Amino acid sequence: MSRPSDLEGVPGVADILTPQQCRQTAESIAAVQESSGEIPWSEIGHTDVWDHVECAMALTAAGLLEPARAAYEWCRREQRADGSWPIQYRRGVIEDANSDSNFCAYIAAGVWHHYLVTGDVRFAEYMWPTVRAGIDFVLGLQAGTGEIYWAQGPSGVLEEALLTGCASVYHSIRCALALADRLDDPQPEWEVALGRLGHAIAEHPDAFTEKPHHSMDWYYPILGGALRGQQASARIAQRWDDFVVDGLGIRCVDDRPWVTGAETCELVMALDAMGDRSRALTQFMSMQHLREKDGSYWTGLVFADGKRWPVERTTWTAAAVILAADALSSTTGGSAIFRAADLPRGLEGEYDCECVRR
Repeated sequence: MSRPSDLEGVPGVADILTPQQCRQTAESIAAVQESSGEIPWSEIGHTDVWDHVECAMALTAAGLLEPARAAYEWCRREQRADGSWPIQYRRGVIEDANSDSNFCAYIAAGVWHHYLVTGDVRFAEYMWPTVRAGIDFVLGLQAGTGEIYWAQGPSGVLEEALLTGCASVYHSIRCALALADRLDDPQPEWEVALGRLGHAIAEHPDAFTEKPHHSMDWYYPILGGALRGQQASARIAQRWDDFVVDGLGIRCVDDRPWVTGAETCELVMALDAMGDRSRALTQFMSMQHLREKDGSYWTGLVFADGKRWPVERTTWTAAAVILAADALSSTTGGSAIFRAADLPRGLEGEYDCECVRR
C-alpha cells in the first residue's frame, strides 16, 4: 500500500478519485507488464504499440517511472529499420506484421509527455532517434491531399485514411515538433506536413472513410487538437445525445447499448481541452462504475442487461482513467498535453485544394 509521502505528484480528482486510488490503478497496469517491458491489453490479451505507449504515459503520470521507462525501452528495441512497429504482438511474438500509421506516430506523444512530467532531457535525447524514425515513417504515408493513410503491409500502402487515426497522428506530430524544438533539431518538413494534415481534418471530411457510428470519430478531432473553439463546440453538440448515456459514460458505437470507459475518459480530456470542465467532471464520475477493487477497470458495460462486456479489465482503460484524472487535476507537467495550447501547429494557411489534389 502506498504511503501518503509516496503519493506526492500523483493525480487525484476531488470526490471522484484519490491519488491513492490513482496509484493503485497504475499498479494494476504494472502488474500486467512483461519482463521485457511489453504491456499487453490484459493478462491474456495481445499488445499493440499505441495502447502500450498510452499505458507508459499513465505509469509516468502516476509516478511509476521505472516501469514507464521499461515500456519505452521496449519500443526502442522493437522498432524496425524503417521506423515502424508491427500492429500486434503477443508475449513477444509478432501476430500481425503490418504497420499502422497512428500506432507508429504515438511514440512522439509518449516521449514528449514523459519529458513534460519528469524534465528528463537525457531520456528525451535517448529516445529522439526512435521518435524521429517513427514520424518519418508515418509521413511517408501522407497523401497529396494531406490525410495520412492508415496502414502499410507487404503489398504496399492501404490507401484509406481514418479520421480518428489521423486526428491522433496530428497530435503526435505536434508533440514530435515540440521535442525537436527542445532538442534543437528542427524538422521543417514535418511542419509543412502537419499543416496539411490539420487542414484536411478541419476542412475536408470527405478525405476520410466515414465511420459515423463510432464515438471516437466524433470527439477525436478535438482530442487531437485539430478542432478548437466554435468548431469543437458545434461538433460536440451535434452528436451528444447519440453517444452520452446519463450516469454511465458514452457509447462506443451509437447503435449499441454499450458504454466503454476508455472512450468516456477520452471524451473527458476532449471536453477539458475545450474548457468544458463541468461536463468533463460529470463524465469522469459517470464511468467509475467500471472500477474494480484492485484499481483495474472493466472495458465496458452493456447497460441493457447490466453485464460487463467484454469480460476483461484492460490496461488501456486504466491508462485513460489516469490521464483523464491528470487533465482534470492539472497535477503533473504533462497534464495539459491534450489541451495542447503550447504545441506547435505547423505551417498553417489556406491550401489550394485543387492544386494539392492533383
